[in-house]
Amino acid sequence: MSQSTRRLVADPHTPLLEVRDLQVAFRSTTGVVPAVRGANLTIYPGQAVAIVGESGSGKSTLAHAVIGLLPGTGHVTGGSMRFDGKELTTASRKEIEDLRGKEIGLVPQDPMTNLNPVWTIGFQVREALKANGIATGKAAHARAAAVLAEAGLPDAERRAKQYPHEFSGGMRQRALIGIGLAGEPRLLIADELTSALDVTVQKVILDHLETLTRDHGTALLFITHDLGLAAERAEHLVVMHRGRVVESGPSRDIIREPHHPYTKRLVDSAPSLASRRIQSAKQRGVKSAELLAKGDDVHSAPQIVEIEHLTKVFTIRGSRPGAGTDFKAVDDVTLSIPRGSTTALVGESGSGKSTVANIVLGLLPATEGRVVFEGTDIATLDSKAWFKFRRRVQPVFQNPYGSLDPMYSIFRIIEEPLRVHRVGDVKSRAARVAELLELVALPTSTMRRYPNELSGGQRQRVAVARALALEPTLVVLDEAVSALDVLVQAQVLNLLTDLQHELGLTYLFITHDLAVVRQIADEVAVMSKGSIVETGTTDEIFNNAQHPYTQQLLAAIPGATLQL
Repeated sequence: MSQSTRRLVADPHTPLLEVRDLQVAFRSTTGVVPAVRGANLTIYPGQAVAIVGESGSGKSTLAHAVIGLLPGTGHVTGGSMRFDGKELTTASRKEIEDLRGKEIGLVPQDPMTNLNPVWTIGFQVREALKANGIATGKAAHARAAAVLAEAGLPDAERRAKQYPHEFSGGMRQRALIGIGLAGEPRLLIADELTSALDVTVQKVILDHLETLTRDHGTALLFITHDLGLAAERAEHLVVMHRGRVVESGPSRDIIREPHHPYTKRLVDSAPSLASRRIQSAKQRGVKSAELLAKGDDVHSAPQIVEIEHLTKVFTIRGSRPGAGTDFKAVDDVTLSIPRGSTTALVGESGSGKSTVANIVLGLLPATEGRVVFEGTDIATLDSKAWFKFRRRVQPVFQNPYGSLDPMYSIFRIIEEPLRVHRVGDVKSRAARVAELLELVALPTSTMRRYPNELSGGQRQRVAVARALALEPTLVVLDEAVSALDVLVQAQVLNLLTDLQHELGLTYLFITHDLAVVRQIADEVAVMSKGSIVETGTTDEIFNNAQHPYTQQLLAAIPGATLQL
């Protein structure tokens, strides 16, 4: 009897994994730091369970303890973990290695760092097959192609010969899923499986994973910070906070009636769930106080930016000099941004939205068309006018870890634009930095710290403070909240809305996440393959999307099918 057949006839009422009072700690120079404190978890054969919580809550540590992959000085200090009746905390290293891959599979979080860049995808799948004693030689080559085909990769034999850098993010994630399922494990741990993917790619991968695990009878343990995704994809939900399980139960029940204060905060902050609540409220004719954007009053506002027939062509180098081909990244885009409003430019990776943002910022020249800012075509600006333009238009970039100089203190990071533009003297600039930190709800003591001493959310607040230092009229936010946990994301969105109302700012908000758009945007432009396919107010787009691509994006929002 095969593994798949055995698990399909397994007793569904006997737990596959039982974790009881688990304690995990890490040794540091200051002593022992607890990471998981008395956690309990039960997974039955074929069941999908999700562990949710923000970064540092202990959810990944718990999962890695189960599979024996705790990093660094991490070790289990107490409690019990039983897999199919076998105690894992007292198992030998060889026994754990025998379970890993064959019985318990893992799909790690970041596909780019978890695939070896110098090995082909097929070689890495064959390594997994060989390690699990499934196939070697020619049989491994055939099985590797079959694994990739099962994971949803077209033309699997050719793809197996390619390297990770030749795959898109979604394709790399599929390859990791294939490797995770290669040994036909009875339990698959998916750690932040889709956090780096567009919503449409995310939906395709999750649908496919659901089919694969159902066909093989595999139990699934999701690790995620996205409550909408967890409630939609898992039967059972486990909420972790500061190493403890604070709530556990059927997913829909917890989403509808959370009991613990932390769970309530997570539910209130999740963009996908907030989007569903706003949608439901509007369908019932209720004025939703949760809708942060102002709504229809932007129509009467004057336009601060007018983008007219914008086109950008890049030349992609060929294998020989002069053998390059042209690629049209932006194709005849026309868009107006009303003063004091938030206009969202939405689309998948590669749709051209960031290229539009870079042209608006003056970081890229347009091939055709023009960008008119406050009545002036920016292409006609001389060097002195460009310097003034930089004061009026400021960016906040996607990655708060890469957009702040690690060698600069927070004071110097925020003070630099003031110094470059010769605003005030040393004393007045120091006062302005303190004022900006207070504006973004950070203590003034933060100015003496460095980026590596701050969390992701704190770093993004510093990036916002730096952008506001020169009192701009337009702020371009390029995926400014996509790298943040839902609680921090909600804080930054509320901060941006408060600052807009207080300072009269105009935002161009670049994102692939329509759930976030529902909360913050007044108007929406949807981009696909370099062109804008649909524009309208947020209500118009969400209530009556016309273009199939927009409808596809809306349907792909995690939790879109939930009734709240």
